[in-house]
Amino acid sequence: MTTDVPSAETHSPWRELGQGIYVLRTAGFRMNVGLIVGTERALVVDTGPGPLGAAEVYSHVRDVTALPLIVVNTHAHADHFFGNDYFAGQGVEEFWATSRCREVQAETGESQRALVAAVEPAMGAGDGSSTNIFPATRLVEGKPVDLDLGEQSVTLFHLGQGHTDHDLLVGVGNVLFTGDVVEEGADPAFEDSFPADWVRTLGKMVALEDLYEVFVPGHGEPVAVAEVITQMNKMRSAIRVTRLAMDEASLDMTKAIPILPYGPEQSRVLLIRLRTLAHWKWLTRKH
Repeated sequence: MTTDVPSAETHSPWRELGQGIYVLRTAGFRMNVGLIVGTERALVVDTGPGPLGAAEVYSHVRDVTALPLIVVNTHAHADHFFGNDYFAGQGVEEFWATSRCREVQAETGESQRALVAAVEPAMGAGDGSSTNIFPATRLVEGKPVDLDLGEQSVTLFHLGQGHTDHDLLVGVGNVLFTGDVVEEGADPAFEDSFPADWVRTLGKMVALEDLYEVFVPGHGEPVAVAEVITQMNKMRSAIRVTRLAMDEASLDMTKAIPILPYGPEQSRVLLIRLRTLAHWKWLTRKH
Protein backbone atom coordinates (compact mmCIF):
# COMPACT_ATOMS: atom_id res chain seq x y z
CA MET A 1 0.00 0.00 0.00
CA THR A 2 1.35 3.42 -0.92
CA THR A 3 0.11 6.95 -0.50
CA ASP A 4 0.58 10.16 -2.42
CA VAL A 5 2.49 13.05 -0.89
CA PRO A 6 0.97 16.53 -1.31
CA SER A 7 2.57 18.47 -4.13
CA ALA A 8 4.32 21.78 -3.63
CA GLU A 9 1.19 23.54 -4.92
CA THR A 10 -0.76 22.43 -1.83
CA HIS A 11 1.61 24.42 0.40
CA SER A 12 2.12 21.43 2.67
CA PRO A 13 3.63 22.40 6.04
CA TRP A 14 5.86 19.33 5.88
CA ARG A 15 9.48 19.69 4.87
CA GLU A 16 10.78 16.66 3.02
CA LEU A 17 14.25 15.56 4.14
CA GLY A 18 14.44 12.32 2.18
CA GLN A 19 12.25 9.70 0.58
CA GLY A 20 9.31 9.34 2.94
CA ILE A 21 11.02 11.41 5.69
CA TYR A 22 9.43 14.70 6.80
CA VAL A 23 9.62 17.30 9.55
CA LEU A 24 6.90 19.70 10.70
CA ARG A 25 7.53 22.79 12.81
CA THR A 26 4.69 23.22 15.30
CA ALA A 27 3.42 26.45 16.85
CA GLY A 28 3.87 27.43 20.47
CA PHE A 29 7.01 25.58 21.49
CA ARG A 30 8.51 25.45 17.95
CA MET A 31 8.76 21.70 18.50
CA ASN A 32 9.65 19.55 15.51
CA VAL A 33 7.43 16.59 14.69
CA GLY A 34 8.93 13.90 12.48
CA LEU A 35 7.01 11.71 10.04
CA ILE A 36 8.49 8.61 8.43
CA VAL A 37 6.32 6.85 5.87
CA GLY A 38 6.80 3.26 4.75
CA THR A 39 4.58 1.11 2.57
CA GLU A 40 2.85 -0.62 5.50
CA ARG A 41 3.08 1.77 8.45
CA ALA A 42 4.12 5.32 9.29
CA LEU A 43 5.94 6.63 12.35
CA VAL A 44 5.44 9.96 14.14
CA VAL A 45 8.27 11.41 16.22
CA ASP A 46 6.81 13.30 19.22
CA THR A 47 3.20 14.42 19.62
CA GLY A 48 3.26 17.95 21.02
CA PRO A 49 2.02 19.65 24.22
CA GLY A 50 -1.62 18.58 24.25
CA PRO A 51 -4.76 17.71 22.29
CA LEU A 52 -5.03 20.98 20.35
CA GLY A 53 -1.56 20.69 18.89
CA ALA A 54 -1.85 16.93 18.49
CA ALA A 55 -5.09 17.25 16.53
CA GLU A 56 -3.40 19.66 14.14
CA VAL A 57 -0.39 17.38 13.76
CA TYR A 58 -2.63 14.36 13.19
CA SER A 59 -4.55 16.22 10.50
CA HIS A 60 -1.30 17.10 8.73
CA VAL A 61 -0.15 13.48 9.03
CA ARG A 62 -3.36 12.31 7.41
CA ASP A 63 -2.79 14.75 4.55
CA VAL A 64 0.27 12.66 3.76
CA THR A 65 -0.71 9.10 4.62
CA ALA A 66 -3.63 6.96 5.73
CA LEU A 67 -1.34 4.17 6.97
CA PRO A 68 -1.48 2.80 10.54
CA LEU A 69 0.69 4.89 12.86
CA ILE A 70 3.42 4.28 15.43
CA VAL A 71 4.53 7.05 17.82
CA VAL A 72 7.99 7.62 19.28
CA ASN A 73 8.60 9.93 22.25
CA THR A 74 12.16 11.24 22.29
CA HIS A 75 11.96 12.19 25.97
CA ALA A 76 9.55 12.91 28.81
CA HIS A 77 9.12 16.68 28.56
CA ALA A 78 5.55 17.89 28.22
CA ASP A 79 5.95 19.65 24.87
CA HIS A 80 7.06 16.36 23.31
CA PHE A 81 4.60 13.78 24.67
CA PHE A 82 1.44 15.45 26.01
CA GLY A 83 -0.24 14.79 22.66
CA ASN A 84 -0.03 11.01 23.21
CA ASP A 85 -3.55 10.68 24.61
CA TYR A 86 -5.02 12.29 21.49
CA PHE A 87 -3.13 9.91 19.21
CA ALA A 88 -4.25 6.98 21.35
CA GLY A 89 -7.81 8.15 20.81
CA GLN A 90 -7.22 7.89 17.05
CA GLY A 91 -6.35 4.23 17.40
CA VAL A 92 -2.56 4.38 17.81
CA GLU A 93 -1.38 1.55 20.07
CA GLU A 94 2.42 1.61 19.86
CA PHE A 95 4.11 4.45 21.72
CA TRP A 96 7.88 3.87 21.90
CA ALA A 97 10.34 5.41 24.38
CA THR A 98 13.18 4.31 26.61
CA SER A 99 12.14 2.47 29.77
CA ARG A 100 13.44 5.36 31.87
CA CYS A 101 11.41 7.81 29.77
CA ARG A 102 8.23 5.91 30.58
CA GLU A 103 9.05 6.08 34.29
CA VAL A 104 9.58 9.85 34.14
CA GLN A 105 6.40 10.35 32.10
CA ALA A 106 4.40 8.55 34.78
CA GLU A 107 6.20 10.19 37.71
CA THR A 108 6.28 13.82 36.54
CA GLY A 109 3.47 14.11 34.02
CA GLU A 110 0.97 15.72 36.38
CA SER A 111 3.53 18.21 37.69
CA GLN A 112 4.37 19.29 34.14
CA ARG A 113 0.84 20.38 33.27
CA ALA A 114 1.53 23.99 34.28
CA LEU A 115 4.29 24.16 31.68
CA VAL A 116 1.79 23.88 28.80
CA ALA A 117 -1.17 25.75 30.30
CA ALA A 118 -0.64 28.92 28.26
CA VAL A 119 -0.66 27.00 24.97
CA GLU A 120 -2.96 24.12 25.92
CA PRO A 121 -5.35 25.34 28.67
CA ALA A 122 -7.35 22.10 28.87
CA MET A 123 -4.19 20.00 29.11
CA GLY A 124 -2.82 22.35 31.72
CA ALA A 125 -5.97 21.92 33.79
CA GLY A 126 -6.29 18.20 33.11
CA ASP A 127 -9.87 18.82 32.09
CA GLY A 128 -11.43 17.68 28.83
CA SER A 129 -11.02 15.15 26.08
CA SER A 130 -7.58 13.63 25.43
CA THR A 131 -5.93 15.31 28.42
CA ASN A 132 -4.74 12.23 30.31
CA ILE A 133 -1.05 11.66 30.90
CA PHE A 134 -0.30 8.78 28.52
CA PRO A 135 3.13 7.14 29.02
CA ALA A 136 4.85 5.00 26.40
CA THR A 137 3.59 1.45 25.85
CA ARG A 138 6.62 -0.06 24.08
CA LEU A 139 10.12 0.19 25.50
CA VAL A 140 13.68 0.49 24.24
CA GLU A 141 15.86 -1.14 26.87
CA GLY A 142 19.58 -1.15 26.27
CA LYS A 143 19.86 -2.48 22.74
CA PRO A 144 18.69 -0.50 19.71
CA VAL A 145 15.31 -1.41 18.26
CA ASP A 146 14.73 -1.68 14.51
CA LEU A 147 11.22 -1.04 13.21
CA ASP A 148 10.21 -2.14 9.72
CA LEU A 149 7.65 0.21 8.23
CA GLY A 150 7.70 -1.53 4.87
CA GLU A 151 10.57 -0.56 2.57
CA GLN A 152 11.63 1.88 5.30
CA SER A 153 13.69 0.81 8.31
CA VAL A 154 13.87 2.96 11.45
CA THR A 155 16.34 2.51 14.31
CA LEU A 156 15.58 3.68 17.85
CA PHE A 157 18.60 3.99 20.14
CA HIS A 158 19.99 5.72 23.21
CA LEU A 159 23.55 7.06 23.11
CA GLY A 160 23.83 8.23 26.72
CA GLN A 161 22.72 10.88 29.17
CA GLY A 162 22.44 14.42 27.88
CA HIS A 163 19.42 16.71 27.76
CA THR A 164 17.84 14.10 30.07
CA ASP A 165 18.89 10.66 31.29
CA HIS A 166 16.66 8.93 28.74
CA ASP A 167 16.96 10.66 25.34
CA LEU A 168 15.88 8.45 22.44
CA LEU A 169 17.24 9.01 18.94
CA VAL A 170 15.44 8.03 15.74
CA GLY A 171 17.54 7.18 12.70
CA VAL A 172 16.21 6.63 9.19
CA GLY A 173 18.15 6.83 5.93
CA ASN A 174 20.69 9.63 6.35
CA VAL A 175 18.47 11.53 8.82
CA LEU A 176 18.72 11.45 12.62
CA PHE A 177 15.89 12.86 14.75
CA THR A 178 17.72 13.91 17.92
CA GLY A 179 15.03 15.29 20.20
CA ASP A 180 16.47 18.02 22.41
CA VAL A 181 19.96 16.51 22.49
CA VAL A 182 20.59 18.93 19.63
CA GLU A 183 19.17 22.46 19.79
CA GLU A 184 19.10 25.05 17.01
CA GLY A 185 18.25 28.72 17.35
CA ALA A 186 18.22 28.69 21.15
CA ASP A 187 20.42 27.73 24.08
CA PRO A 188 20.34 24.11 25.27
CA ALA A 189 17.91 23.48 28.13
CA PHE A 190 19.93 22.30 31.13
CA GLU A 191 17.19 21.88 33.77
CA ASP A 192 17.15 18.05 33.74
CA SER A 193 20.47 17.61 32.01
CA PHE A 194 23.76 15.86 32.67
CA PRO A 195 26.07 18.42 31.05
CA ALA A 196 29.39 16.49 31.05
CA ASP A 197 27.65 13.37 29.75
CA TRP A 198 25.83 15.53 27.20
CA VAL A 199 29.17 16.55 25.70
CA ARG A 200 30.19 12.90 25.44
CA THR A 201 26.85 11.95 23.89
CA LEU A 202 27.24 14.69 21.28
CA GLY A 203 30.71 13.28 20.56
CA LYS A 204 29.19 9.86 19.93
CA MET A 205 26.62 11.47 17.66
CA VAL A 206 29.34 13.24 15.68
CA ALA A 207 31.04 9.85 15.22
CA LEU A 208 27.92 8.73 13.34
CA GLU A 209 28.45 11.25 10.56
CA ASP A 210 29.16 8.45 8.07
CA LEU A 211 25.60 7.24 8.67
CA TYR A 212 23.73 10.51 9.14
CA GLU A 213 24.06 13.77 7.25
CA VAL A 214 20.95 15.59 8.54
CA PHE A 215 20.34 16.08 12.26
CA VAL A 216 16.82 17.19 13.20
CA PRO A 217 16.77 18.98 16.57
CA GLY A 218 13.81 18.99 18.91
CA HIS A 219 13.40 22.68 18.12
CA GLY A 220 14.75 24.76 15.25
CA GLU A 221 16.09 24.00 11.81
CA PRO A 222 17.71 20.73 10.73
CA VAL A 223 21.49 20.99 10.83
CA ALA A 224 24.61 19.27 9.52
CA VAL A 225 27.28 17.62 11.65
CA ALA A 226 29.29 20.87 11.78
CA GLU A 227 26.56 22.49 13.89
CA VAL A 228 26.52 19.49 16.22
CA ILE A 229 30.29 19.86 16.67
CA THR A 230 29.84 23.57 17.41
CA GLN A 231 27.23 22.81 20.09
CA MET A 232 29.51 20.18 21.62
CA ASN A 233 32.53 22.48 21.77
CA LYS A 234 30.52 25.39 23.16
CA MET A 235 29.07 23.19 25.88
CA ARG A 236 32.49 21.78 26.76
CA SER A 237 33.87 25.31 27.10
CA ALA A 238 30.93 26.42 29.26
CA ILE A 239 31.36 23.47 31.61
CA ARG A 240 35.08 24.16 31.94
CA VAL A 241 34.48 27.80 32.88
CA THR A 242 31.73 26.92 35.34
CA ARG A 243 33.76 24.19 37.03
CA LEU A 244 36.69 26.57 37.36
CA ALA A 245 34.45 28.98 39.23
CA MET A 246 33.28 26.12 41.45
CA ASP A 247 36.83 24.93 42.13
CA GLU A 248 37.84 28.42 43.18
CA ALA A 249 35.07 28.21 45.79
CA SER A 250 33.77 31.61 44.85
CA LEU A 251 31.16 32.93 47.24
CA ASP A 252 29.26 34.18 44.23
CA MET A 253 29.68 31.77 41.34
CA THR A 254 27.15 33.78 39.33
CA LYS A 255 30.07 36.02 38.45
CA ALA A 256 30.93 33.35 35.87
CA ILE A 257 27.63 33.89 34.06
CA PRO A 258 28.68 36.87 31.90
CA ILE A 259 31.56 34.93 30.35
CA LEU A 260 29.58 31.80 29.53
CA PRO A 261 28.58 31.31 25.87
CA TYR A 262 24.85 31.25 26.68
CA GLY A 263 22.24 33.75 27.74
CA PRO A 264 21.93 34.69 31.43
CA GLU A 265 19.00 32.35 32.14
CA GLN A 266 20.48 29.13 30.78
CA SER A 267 23.94 30.06 32.07
CA ARG A 268 22.44 30.28 35.56
CA VAL A 269 20.62 26.97 35.07
CA LEU A 270 23.83 25.31 33.90
CA LEU A 271 25.67 26.58 36.95
CA ILE A 272 22.96 25.33 39.31
CA ARG A 273 22.78 21.97 37.56
CA LEU A 274 26.52 21.37 37.73
CA ARG A 275 26.59 22.39 41.39
CA THR A 276 23.65 20.07 42.16
CA LEU A 277 25.25 17.11 40.39
CA ALA A 278 28.58 17.75 42.12
CA HIS A 279 26.85 17.82 45.51
CA TRP A 280 24.97 14.62 44.70
CA LYS A 281 28.24 12.87 43.80
CA TRP A 282 29.82 14.09 47.03
CA LEU A 283 26.90 12.70 49.06
CA THR A 284 27.07 9.40 47.19
CA ARG A 285 30.78 9.02 47.95
CA LYS A 286 30.30 10.03 51.58
CA HIS A 287 27.62 7.42 52.16
